[in-house]
Amino acid sequence: MNKPEYEELLQKYKDRVQKEFGQSQVTSQPKITSREYEDFKRELYPARYTLYEKACNYAGSLLKVGVDQKTAEKLQKNLDVCHLNTTPSGVISLSIALPLLVIVIGSLISFAIFNMLFFVIFFLITGVLMIPALQKTPELMANTWRMKTSNQMVQSIFYLVTYMRHTPNLERAIEFAANHLEQPLSLDFRKIMWDVETQKYATIRDSANAYLDQWKEWDKEFVESFHLIESSLYEPSDERRLTLLDKALDVILNGTYENMLHYAHELKSPMTMLHMLGIILPILGLVILPLVVSFMAGGASPFTTAIYIAVLYNVSLPIGVYYLGKIILSKRPAGYGATDPSEKPGAQNLRNINIHLGKNSTLSINPIPFSIALFALTLFIGLIPLLMHSLNTSDISFNEKETLKLLDYVCPPEKGIGCAEQDKIGPYGIGASILSLVIIAGLGLSIGLYYSLRSKNVIQIREKTKSLEDEFASALFQLGNRLGDGIPAEIAFAKVAQNMENSTSGEFFNLAEKNMTKLGMGLEQALFDPNVGAVTIFPSKVIESSMKVLIESAKKGPRIAAQALLSMSRYIKEIHTVEERLKDLMSDIISSMKAQISFLTPAIAGIVIGITSMISTILTKLSAQLSAITSQNAAGSTGTGGFADMLNIFGIGIPTYHFQIVVGIYIIQITFILTILANGVENGADKLGERYALGKNIINSTLLYCFIATVVIILFNLFASTILTNTLPGVTP
Repeated sequence: MNKPEYEELLQKYKDRVQKEFGQSQVTSQPKITSREYEDFKRELYPARYTLYEKACNYAGSLLKVGVDQKTAEKLQKNLDVCHLNTTPSGVISLSIALPLLVIVIGSLISFAIFNMLFFVIFFLITGVLMIPALQKTPELMANTWRMKTSNQMVQSIFYLVTYMRHTPNLERAIEFAANHLEQPLSLDFRKIMWDVETQKYATIRDSANAYLDQWKEWDKEFVESFHLIESSLYEPSDERRLTLLDKALDVILNGTYENMLHYAHELKSPMTMLHMLGIILPILGLVILPLVVSFMAGGASPFTTAIYIAVLYNVSLPIGVYYLGKIILSKRPAGYGATDPSEKPGAQNLRNINIHLGKNSTLSINPIPFSIALFALTLFIGLIPLLMHSLNTSDISFNEKETLKLLDYVCPPEKGIGCAEQDKIGPYGIGASILSLVIIAGLGLSIGLYYSLRSKNVIQIREKTKSLEDEFASALFQLGNRLGDGIPAEIAFAKVAQNMENSTSGEFFNLAEKNMTKLGMGLEQALFDPNVGAVTIFPSKVIESSMKVLIESAKKGPRIAAQALLSMSRYIKEIHTVEERLKDLMSDIISSMKAQISFLTPAIAGIVIGITSMISTILTKLSAQLSAITSQNAAGSTGTGGFADMLNIFGIGIPTYHFQIVVGIYIIQITFILTILANGVENGADKLGERYALGKNIINSTLLYCFIATVVIILFNLFASTILTNTLPGVTP
């Protein structure tokens, strides 16, 4: 807070106190400052305009479109939720200006420069579809913000209840929760305290109730649980107070389960539509697409046709599937947030490749250079057929009849046989088709390795921490019983470590006990030392908050600490039970999506590529053979009408080389989108889990697709070669 703001606030308090109590009552003035206030001001309120905000504000300054009151209120509500610094008028202006810009510029370029009516229609349809999509963008962004926040609500109630059991102070409980929650809910809790300290609200309860108003429509269980926690402050006996706190946690746990139950039931229909429109139908369309292209005699060139297919499969379909997926995710109710250990200060190097050079020396390398180098190498290998043709390199044949070649550039039917080298199109060869798979393999492996290397170190730490969390309820129960017997913390930690030997919990307590006995640390330092603390080695919010509660409650005596730990043990068991029930609810949908990602989509696409290669080989060779027969008959002055008509029926077909690259990129895109969707449905806003799943799924799906496509291409081309040899053995292409 700068000096002018402080002076203004100070004068405001002086005037208010003078008015209510008189001049003689003014003895001192409080300094309005807090860490939560400063953090909130620094992290959120400085206007960090995003590209979307800038675009809305700029469009609003140009068009100044009026918005009806009902729409404006709805848009403003969504803008406030996700803290976007723009206006409803700016949103509507952008939804009109940007589509018009896309339609006009895209159509002019397509028609004037490339003379392609296809792209004129494409940009026209794209612009029209962008209008409602841009108008719904604030709603999608607000729902995404709500999803991230709601994933932390069970944890927030857990922290509040845990703290309130031993210290019935709502303000300190909210502060405790804010310190242990991740963004964005931690920012909301800090704002509750900030609004009190800046005198926007008179009490912490008024400020909290004002914040809860925005959640009445979205998460009634969270609001009810929070009100129960507030009501516990007014109970005359500890027994009734603790009963209300227990009820608060039960309400949000049961509410979370019921909401996820309804979501799981309602998810089947949109997921079926997503699979059919975005995955099954496009993949099945690939089967017939080569036939349609092959019989498009007199149409666009094969390369132009490949561009059309790429626009459809690599631009339109992925955007549509992603948009439908975001709508599905935006309706997901509250769940359980997962922590990312690499988000902690000083832990960002966990996302890099760490090479240990010595005891105290580690070389940390970002995985991006490795991914780029891998893709560059595979791209060079995949472009060899194009480079060889540009250098007029002699073709390589793989069989005596020369039906299977590396490059196999052919003359289009309208040019006839013996056309100039620059007029030939391709490559149609089996070798070029297989080399094109190297490009897709390199692209998939480079993307997958990037995400895998970025998450490998972190996911190992979190998995180890999760195993500790699974056992931690039992460990806390034992620790609480030991402390309840009046045993000092050092001895209690040692006994629990001994009882849980050869387990992750035993390792945790053994580490804390060694810090106290061998390094002479106190209990808090043994747990939270930034270098060797047990909580530092096992970064878990549940464990961290449990140990914080232990330290806070231990100040009031061992019995209070014992009761707090026993209560936390029960709560952790209940949360784990509900988590397992939620996994059971989502198992059918998640398993179907994972099967689609891991096997069905890449396998079907790989077979389609093999079929395309066979059709392309047969049609191109048959076209060349018919051209040769027609030329021979023309030289002998015999009738050629029948063969000429057949030439008009058959087109040259699209090269498998180009078609495979389009399909391969689509497989990587659809795997990427489905992985994000599956992780969001299962885990909510979990970026670490998303990175790990992307690394694993993209690598596996790409390699499976490339393997199946390679095998099917070779087998089907051998089959096609046999057919060609036996059908017209007297004619060589």
